[in-house]
Amino acid sequence: MKKVILIIFVHLSFLPGISGQINTERVLAIGRNALYFEDYVLSIQYFNQVIRSKPWLAEPYFYRAVAKINLDDFKGAEEDCSLCINRNPFLAQAYFARGIARHSQDNYDGAIADYAKGLDLKREDRQMLTNQALAYIQKKDFEGATQVFNSLMAAHPKYAMGYLSRGSMHMEQGDTILALRDYDKAIELDPYYAPAYGNRAIVHYQTNDFKSALSDLNEAVRLNTRESGYYINRGLVRYQMNDLRGAMADYDQVISMSSRNKIARFNRGLLRFQIGDNNRAIEDFNIVIEEEPENYMAYYNRALLKYETGDYAGAVQDFSSVLAQYPDFAPGYYSRADAKRKMKDNAGADRDAWTAFQIEERINKERQSGASRKDQPNGEKEEKTREESDKNINKFNRLVVYDKEEERKSSYQSDIRGRVQDRNVRVDLENQFILTYYEKPNAVKKTVHYDKALEEYNAQSLLSHKLIITNEEAALSEDQVTAHFTSIDEYSSAISRDPRNASLYFGRAIDYSLVQDFGEALHDYDAAIERDSSFAIAYFNRAVVRYKQQEYEQSQSSAASASTYSDNYQITLNITTGKSNSSTTASPASESKVKDSKRAIEHDMILRDYNKVIRLNPGFIYAYFNRGNILCAQRDFRAAIQDYNEAILRDPDFAEAYFNRGLARLSQGDTHRGIADLSKAGELGIINSYSIIKRMTNE
Repeated sequence: MKKVILIIFVHLSFLPGISGQINTERVLAIGRNALYFEDYVLSIQYFNQVIRSKPWLAEPYFYRAVAKINLDDFKGAEEDCSLCINRNPFLAQAYFARGIARHSQDNYDGAIADYAKGLDLKREDRQMLTNQALAYIQKKDFEGATQVFNSLMAAHPKYAMGYLSRGSMHMEQGDTILALRDYDKAIELDPYYAPAYGNRAIVHYQTNDFKSALSDLNEAVRLNTRESGYYINRGLVRYQMNDLRGAMADYDQVISMSSRNKIARFNRGLLRFQIGDNNRAIEDFNIVIEEEPENYMAYYNRALLKYETGDYAGAVQDFSSVLAQYPDFAPGYYSRADAKRKMKDNAGADRDAWTAFQIEERINKERQSGASRKDQPNGEKEEKTREESDKNINKFNRLVVYDKEEERKSSYQSDIRGRVQDRNVRVDLENQFILTYYEKPNAVKKTVHYDKALEEYNAQSLLSHKLIITNEEAALSEDQVTAHFTSIDEYSSAISRDPRNASLYFGRAIDYSLVQDFGEALHDYDAAIERDSSFAIAYFNRAVVRYKQQEYEQSQSSAASASTYSDNYQITLNITTGKSNSSTTASPASESKVKDSKRAIEHDMILRDYNKVIRLNPGFIYAYFNRGNILCAQRDFRAAIQDYNEAILRDPDFAEAYFNRGLARLSQGDTHRGIADLSKAGELGIINSYSIIKRMTNE
């Protein structure tokens, strides 16, 4: 009966007009659960229900604001933070979140005021101090920023990101000497943070120290192999050093990660043009123009290439597009004249040549009179690059660098944004696998995970969707959220008609898990197993959901006991319940023992489920993998390695098992075999392996 009542509460909570009947504490907890697992659209729906039921509560507005920040709805996040503060003006994190929202909308004064209020409530908070300094920088108040940095350094002298932020300020001021000093200090304090090397490389590049810039970018790439900006910048450095092959390799790498990257495509097109690879250069410029139809430098380069390949009509068309935008571009008329002559349009060619001659005459007279030097490269130091925002058509054949203003804006956005949850960035195991319906796309790791028993189950069409096995779950879209709540209702109706059908409970459990209601999901997995004790995949998913629930509860316990910030140069907020523990009479030590005992029991229950899966289906490699992860969490690395061995024995291309076995071996001090496993994992598509290998070989 209790279970039925809880199910009714959940379904009623999504019906208008009766919201007062919902269990708001439970719905809020499920919403926070969804927020923790980055299912932002779903979490907002839960917080909406709590707000409709109890609009006087501050917490749901705060959590909804956090979700909106992660969805780039900064205006909505700001409004929610204000509503939260109206209800509880003493919640420091609400001012922090509103500061982020205002900061992201370029409301620097408002952001500074919010960070200041947050600091009144939570003194010397290093992340709020850092953000406040960045806001001062962006409003060009360098004196104010300096004062904040002084406070930050005094309170946190070993905080590498503080020096990195101050280095950005010095770059903003054009002081490369002080910027370099701060970047050096940041790297000294944290030698494994890729952006510090990336930033220092920019200083070296701007001071023409290309060798040092290359060295720093090599290090940045090794530490973060997925950041395309490092490859683009390294390509520019290599080009400056006349290493065309190396530059081309860097642009190839960017395009392999993001096939429509405009800068990489444009620059590679120019390099291909230089070496005579004309047809493939045209392909690159085609992509640039598709992505940016008003990129006339790409049109001009494509026109020149079409001329070289004999497509004179296409060349004339592209030249005409450029000249419509730049009617005083004399080289364009000369080039179009050449193409027209190839087409036997001598009259048109003569008109273009005469127009070009007249433009040159006028420009020469203006130059001699000093009336205009606009768009004239003469007298300037010859450069090989241009900024992306520089639309001077005379620079059509220069490689593109990121625009300085856009680079600064992007840098500061990454500093004040990012995941808002309090989750430390660290070297971590590959996630556990789960049976579900959706997974995140991965451009590098394209393995399709397969299991024969799972395919046989799918062939029976017992569920509303086809099950997949993945360790990269995707957050639901708004339509998917609605669809799965509808599916829960449909399964409930079907269960009322056929209460002995294990697959109906299993299907509803998956729906509950997708909407982050782990409590109800576990009830249904229990029911499925009660009705079919040989239901291997139900045992498997029950173990996964139990672990996810435990992970979330543990994160909340940690957040409630201490304010822990990530050191990855991002804004974080502690997601806590906001409830006081002052009523408890137990000592911290006894509470810790109770929690440890409870966690041990839960781990044992999870392991029993995986043991059962393996007995029922010894070939199900994902049970070995997940059990290995549980054993790693218990620091039983020897037993975990045995499980990863079993998984790899059954699938020699199981990348995630190599990766996790490598970490387990490193934890045991078996560096040689640990690095070998990470190397294999990298070969199979887990590119983060390489940054770990680099760290280990440096140490």
